[in-house]
Amino acid sequence: MSGTSVRVLIADENSLLREALCLLLDSQPDIEIVAQTGEVAELAGLVAGTRPDLVLFDVHMAPAADREAIVNRLLHGVPATRVLIMSMLDHPGLVRSLLDLGVQGYLHKSVGYAALVAAVRAHRGPYQTVAVPMRPARSRASSGPALSEREAEVLTLVAVALSNRQIALRLGISEGTVKRHLSNVFAKLDAVSRLDAVNKAMSLRLIDSSDQPPLRPRTAGRPLAAA
Repeated sequence: MSGTSVRVLIADENSLLREALCLLLDSQPDIEIVAQTGEVAELAGLVAGTRPDLVLFDVHMAPAADREAIVNRLLHGVPATRVLIMSMLDHPGLVRSLLDLGVQGYLHKSVGYAALVAAVRAHRGPYQTVAVPMRPARSRASSGPALSEREAEVLTLVAVALSNRQIALRLGISEGTVKRHLSNVFAKLDAVSRLDAVNKAMSLRLIDSSDQPPLRPRTAGRPLAAA
């Protein structure tokens, strides 16, 4: 690799997307992938060990309450390292708060590959890259708590009685990540069980119930998988 190559660490819980990004970016002559991870717990250690120029980080893999603190630690742990956010999350408040912390940019995952490569190459620049789409006018519910896309996706699979392991395999994420999403869902809905969470989400139209009825308590047979 050239001495001017951008050394990149990719952190994304979706293993298929992460591997694809590694292959695509590493194919560029001026970009080198030095590490990758799907676990937020090992991110700081990898950054300290590999000292990348840029961390491409999907903050969706971190608990909502910890996102700003984790990004702040990344920015100050290895001073030469910059952070570029790439996520499906598009909440204006989150985007603004992370930009204010000093991230190099915030890209929505709907951006094209050329835009991503340009943002990675611009990591040494003094300006920030921002590419976040307009939020859709239609929402699932007019009031009540809001679930993230991934939380709604996980809960929809819970509604068809998939176990945490099955959900993890279906979405290409870890079983621990599934549990974390469900924990966030339970807190948002004030739910005490998977059944309670599904029924509350369906009643609020936070997940699509058009082709699947709410789960019913089982009076016999195999119990629902634990959260």
